[in-house]
Amino acid sequence: MDYKPLEFEEKWIQYWEHSKLYKTRESQKQKYYVLEMFPYPSGKLHMGHVRNYTLGDAFARYMRLKGFDVLHPMGYDSLGLPAENAAKKHHIHPEEWTLSKIQEMKDQQIRLGLSYDWDKTVVTCLPEYYQFNQWFFLKLFEKGLAYRKKAPVNWCSACETVLANEQVEEGKCWRCKNAVILKELTQWFFKITDYAEDLLNDLESLPLWPDHVKSMQKNWIGKSVGATFSFEVEGSKEVLSIFTTRPDTVFGMSYVAVAPEHPLLEGWVKGTPYEKDVLSYKALAMDRSTMERGNLNKEGVFTGRYIINPFTGQKHPIWVADYVLMTYASGAVMAVPAHDQRDFEFAKTYDLPILPIIQHDSQDQAYTGHGILINSGQFSGLDNLVAKDLIISFAEQQGFGKKQIQYRLRDWLISRQRYWGTPIPIIHCDHCGLVPEKNLPVVLPKNVVFHATGNPLDTVHDFINTHCPICHAKAKRETDTMDTFVDSSWYFLRYVSPNHPLPFDTPLANHWMPVDQYIGGVEHAVLHLLYARFFTKVFYDLGLISTKEPFQQLITQGMVLKNGVKMSKSLGNVVDPGDIIQKYGADTARLFILFGAPIDRDLAWSDEGIEGCFRFLKRVFKLCTSLSEFPLKDEKQLQYYTHKTIKAVTEDIQRFSYNTAISRMMELVNAMYQFGSNQHACQVLLILLSPFVPFITEEIWSLWGHKTSIHQESWPDYDDAKLTQDHVTIVFMVNGKLRHKDLFSKGISKETLLDFAHQHEKLSQFISTKNIQNVIFVPDKLINIVCS
Repeated sequence: MDYKPLEFEEKWIQYWEHSKLYKTRESQKQKYYVLEMFPYPSGKLHMGHVRNYTLGDAFARYMRLKGFDVLHPMGYDSLGLPAENAAKKHHIHPEEWTLSKIQEMKDQQIRLGLSYDWDKTVVTCLPEYYQFNQWFFLKLFEKGLAYRKKAPVNWCSACETVLANEQVEEGKCWRCKNAVILKELTQWFFKITDYAEDLLNDLESLPLWPDHVKSMQKNWIGKSVGATFSFEVEGSKEVLSIFTTRPDTVFGMSYVAVAPEHPLLEGWVKGTPYEKDVLSYKALAMDRSTMERGNLNKEGVFTGRYIINPFTGQKHPIWVADYVLMTYASGAVMAVPAHDQRDFEFAKTYDLPILPIIQHDSQDQAYTGHGILINSGQFSGLDNLVAKDLIISFAEQQGFGKKQIQYRLRDWLISRQRYWGTPIPIIHCDHCGLVPEKNLPVVLPKNVVFHATGNPLDTVHDFINTHCPICHAKAKRETDTMDTFVDSSWYFLRYVSPNHPLPFDTPLANHWMPVDQYIGGVEHAVLHLLYARFFTKVFYDLGLISTKEPFQQLITQGMVLKNGVKMSKSLGNVVDPGDIIQKYGADTARLFILFGAPIDRDLAWSDEGIEGCFRFLKRVFKLCTSLSEFPLKDEKQLQYYTHKTIKAVTEDIQRFSYNTAISRMMELVNAMYQFGSNQHACQVLLILLSPFVPFITEEIWSLWGHKTSIHQESWPDYDDAKLTQDHVTIVFMVNGKLRHKDLFSKGISKETLLDFAHQHEKLSQFISTKNIQNVIFVPDKLINIVCS
C-alpha cells in the first residue's frame, strides 16, 4: 500500500471537527494550558507561523496522551494599523478585510491538523472582545493607573501615530522602521511604573523562562540606585531636582544640562537675550530622532541661568542639550565631565571646566572606574564606592538630598491616532468624562472615510459630537484609540471563557492560569511579555485572579531562514505552506519544521529536507501497513530499540528537543527494517509519532480496525529491564578512517573481530596487502587497525 496523504488528510480534518476531539475537558485530571502567541491576520500563513503553531500543537497532543486536561486555544490579534492601511489601499473597510484574512488563516491552520479547541476562539477586533479593553481602562482609571497628560512623545510621521517607548527600536518605529521624533501632545498613559519593582523582582519566580529574555526585561526596567539632589536656581525661588547614580562625583560638577522639553526651560529664558537661541535650538532638537540625539556630536545652548551646588556653594551654568531626554529621571543631568563620556565631549566642545574627582591618569576621555576621591572636601581620600553612601547621608542631614531608586521604564503610552483600535471610553465634558460601565462598548463607527493622512475618527462628527451620559451636557468623544498591545495583554484570560458576560470567569481563570507553556518569538520579550505581566499583576490586585504571573514556562523559537535570511515577502523568499501541503501533505510540512533544527535555533529551509521527511513517512506507512513483509528476526533487539525509543522520546519531548525525538524514531524504524517488527512495536511507533504527524498515524490506526482515535490513546511506558541488549554496534576503522559498522555479540574479542575484518569483502581490501603495525581496541565500541 502506497503513502498518498492527500487521499486521507482531509477526511481526518472532518472527523476531528465533527467528533469535537479537541474540545477542552474540565475533569478531575491535572490541567495543562498550552498557548502559542496569537497571530495578526495579515493573510496567508508563512513557515514562521507553521513553526510556532506546530511546536505548541505537538506538545498539546503529547500532554493529552499523558492524561492531562489540555486547554489549547487560538485567536487573532486583529486590530492595528496594517488593516487601516489596507483599507486605504484597497478601498475596503478594515473589518471586512480583517475578517476575510482571519478566515483564510483559520482554514490553513485547520489544514495543518492543529488541535485547537475552536470553540475558545478570540477575535480582538469584535466589540464583544474590545468592550473589555474599555472595561479595564475604567478600572485602571478608578485606581489612578490610567491618566492623561501633555508630554513629549515618540512620533512616527510615516504611521502618523505616537509610539510607546518600547515600540521605538534603535530610534526607529518598530513597525515601519521610520525615524522617530519627539512631539509634545496630550495623551493617555497606563501607570506601569507603579509596578516596576514587582515586574523586576518577580522575574526570579520564573525559573522556566530563558535567561536572555529575563535579562532583556531587567535591562528595560532599568533599576538605578542613586540620589536626588536639590539645586537652587540663582535669582529665583525655583529648585531643580536632579537624579544621579554617581553621587560620589558631585564635587566635580561643572554644569547642568537639561532636556529641550524640560518644563522650566521656556520660563527661564523668557524675555532674556537667550530666548531666541534657546527656543530655536529646542525646535531643532525636537525634530531629531532619539537615536540622533544620542549619537550625534553633543550640542547645546547656554540658557543664561545658573544653579548653586549645595556641597560647594559654587554656581554652575545651566545648558540645554539634546543628549538629555525627559524620558529618564527628571530630564536634567548633573554634568561631571571628568567621569562621564557624554559630559566630557560636551565640555570639550564648549570649553567647560573638567575637574577630576577620582584619581586617574586618563586625559583623553572620561574615567568611569573606581578609585580614591580627590577635590571632594571632607570626603577626599575615601574610596569612591564607600563615599557614595556617606555623601547621600550628608545631603539627607542637610536637607538637600535623599537616596532614591529610579527606573528606565516609563509609563505606557496607549493613545494612538488611528481608527482601527479600541475606542478610549472617555467623553470630554466640563464636569464628568468617563463612559459608565453600563454604556460599554463604545463601538467604532462604520461610516468612516479613510483619507491619505490623519486619524479617520476626527472626521466622523456624529461619533465625536455627543452628550455626556452622566450630566447630559454637550460633549465630545475621545478620538484616540488604544495601542493594540492592550488587546494582547490579557487575551490568554479570555480564552478560558470567551462567551462570559464579564472579561473572564474568575473560577475558571484560577483553574487554568497560569499558562503552563507559552511559545512565541523573542521579538516580543520586551513589548508584549512586559505588558502581559503588568496586566496580570493589576488583575491580581483587583481580586480578579489568584496568579501574579501569566506564563509559567516560556519558549522563544528561532526564525525560519531561506538563503541565509529571514523569510520575507519583500525579499521574495517566502515558502507557502499550502504548496508544501499540496505536494507532500501536511504531515511532511509539520515533520520538517519540527525536525530541521533545535527549537531555539534558526531553521534553514531545505527542499532536500522536505524530501527526506516525506521518504521517512513513506517508510513508516509501508512498515505499518505491510507488517507481513517484515517478519521478526530478533525479538530481543526489537524490544531493546522499542523501549529505548520510548524512554528517549519521552525525555526529549519534555525538554522540547523535538529534533532529537524525531531522530530517535527514525532509528527505531531503521531497527524494525533490520530486525523485523510486530504489532506492538508498530503501535508504539505510531503513538510516539502521533503528536508530530497526526494524519498518517490516525490513518494507519484506522486501517488496523480501531474505532477510536489514536489521539485518545495513552502514552506508552518503557520497561527498564528491556533496556539492555546482547548485541552492540562495532565501528571498524583503518588508519583512523571509518570503513565499516556491524552488529556483534556483546563482549566479542579483539581476535574475533580481526578475523572478521580479514574475511570481510570490503574491509579486507584495506588490510590484506598491508603490514598491520598496531590494533587499537575499545571493547564493544570500535577497533582501529593501523597499517603501514
